[in-house]
Amino acid sequence: MIKKILIANRGEIANRIIKACRELEITSVAIYSEADKNALHGRMADEAYFIGASAANESYLNKEKIIYLAKEIKADAIHPGYGFLSENSDFIKLVEESGIIFIGPSSESVKLMGEKTSARRLMKEHNVPFVPGTTEPIGSIDEGKRIASEIGYPVMLKAAAGGGGKGMRKIFNDEEFESAYHRAKNEALKAFGSDNVYLEKFIEHPKHIEVQIIADKHGNYYHLFERECSVQRRHQKVIEEAPSISINDVTREKITQAALNAAKACKYFNAGTIEFLLDPSTNNLDGNKNFYFLEMNTRLQVEHPVTEMITGLDIVKLQIKIANGEKLSLDQKIIKINGHAVECRIYAEYIENNFAPSIGKILHHRLASGPGIRIDNGIETNSDVSVYYDPILSKVITWGSNREEAIARMKRALGEYQISGVITNIPLFNWIFQQTKFLDGTFDINFLDNYFIPLLPDKWKTTNNDEYLEIAALMSAFIKAKENLSKTSMNAVSSNNFWKEQNYE
Repeated sequence: MIKKILIANRGEIANRIIKACRELEITSVAIYSEADKNALHGRMADEAYFIGASAANESYLNKEKIIYLAKEIKADAIHPGYGFLSENSDFIKLVEESGIIFIGPSSESVKLMGEKTSARRLMKEHNVPFVPGTTEPIGSIDEGKRIASEIGYPVMLKAAAGGGGKGMRKIFNDEEFESAYHRAKNEALKAFGSDNVYLEKFIEHPKHIEVQIIADKHGNYYHLFERECSVQRRHQKVIEEAPSISINDVTREKITQAALNAAKACKYFNAGTIEFLLDPSTNNLDGNKNFYFLEMNTRLQVEHPVTEMITGLDIVKLQIKIANGEKLSLDQKIIKINGHAVECRIYAEYIENNFAPSIGKILHHRLASGPGIRIDNGIETNSDVSVYYDPILSKVITWGSNREEAIARMKRALGEYQISGVITNIPLFNWIFQQTKFLDGTFDINFLDNYFIPLLPDKWKTTNNDEYLEIAALMSAFIKAKENLSKTSMNAVSSNNFWKEQNYE
């Protein structure tokens, strides 16, 4: 019986798990690094322990230290959240061997589905449609060029060991291949500890649709419908919705069944997400749209709240119950879509500087509130936004009886939500919610690249991923200097107005 959970994560997701533990009357244990010594999650948890230096590989990615601590404090289970070690099959295997419960899938399932090329091979064996490309890592530049020519440009190089936009490069011809190949491998190695990359055909105007599945250890599988995740910057989602405006009932039935088949293929249990690319231009005689397996995220997703809002289910609590060996008392026939939900990921970043991180201290933080509004936050006033970690601050989620009401509530929530001390991406959402292509649902994963990026100053449009942290470090000096300004005047402005009044050219 799980009585104490060590949460191997930080920020908003750690706080989310702490709340689930509290409702289940389970002791929550936080870990924190040097950079997070004053972080909110450490103070929210029932217990908190220092885990190491600020660098992630010395703290939140230190497998041995986390497991040693869990044993020392007699934790029954470890919840990894998302990111960090959540999809590291070696870590999960160590947890399993230690006798501690891992709140997530088995190491075997994660190894099968977390490594993208093996997942593609498995989908091929089980007749789940996937994007044309390789099912093995690319061994050399020459091999990659040959396969790219066979598939036909444009193609996409992707990290085999991870996702989240890391280790991805779009390539349009042979001349671009070598540079993109080296960049993708270097970025993949830094992010995931493996430089393996694979190649797939680049689908030019797809929708990004994912299906939430949940399965217990007794062989029961359920889908919790789909999410629309097509609004992305640098291959990372910033707005998610449930359900998708692009999915009709015929396609919904087929894509959710394909997701269940994928989960069963790897004997999956706990919460997971099957991601697909949808071709919105196709519409077969039966009303079905073509879709292709992209990858499986063998963990809790950042955007899980929108699914919770439309189904009324608590996915984190379900994860814990499954890990505890309980049989889910769900019925697919009575799990229904109720209304519509939208989520905006609030990042500390300079949207006019190609989304480079904004580093500093939160000087003022006031949450939005009211009917249909939920905020999962990892910050409060005086929280530090560090150069060491992903700069996500919180997630604003709104629910409405339909999409129009959910969006209207989101616009209100963003107008009320105040953050100062760092620059946020809230103005980006204000822009998006005024765009016809978003409102009528005709956007695709190229939406921001095609319509927002051209609005940025020319000098920032070609900023490379490798330069983001360097830019953030330079910007942090400017942010710290701003702390000497009057806090009274800083606290009086919302993040939206604050951004508008600044000129960081």
